[in-house]
Amino acid sequence: MKNKDTKIFFSTIEVAKLLHISRIAVFNKIKQGILKEEKLGRNYIIPREEIEHLLDHKKNISEKDKKEVKLAVERAVREYGQAIRMLGKE
Repeated sequence: MKNKDTKIFFSTIEVAKLLHISRIAVFNKIKQGILKEEKLGRNYIIPREEIEHLLDHKKNISEKDKKEVKLAVERAVREYGQAIRMLGKE
């Protein structure tokens, strides 16, 4: 987490940027209990440990999950390759 070593809490916008996901996805993770938050007024703040835990979890993808993703990508390319190529030109 570049240059944010001294921060203890992060806003939902900051978490979205760090995780490369939308703010809505952050709220969904909070709602699902994946991210634990604290309420500050009307806003949520997420402790640094929660983000680090989530980032560590993302790094530890099982081989089974990697194979499933690979197969899904291959299938999508096989079935929709032409459409994907056309979209890539736009």
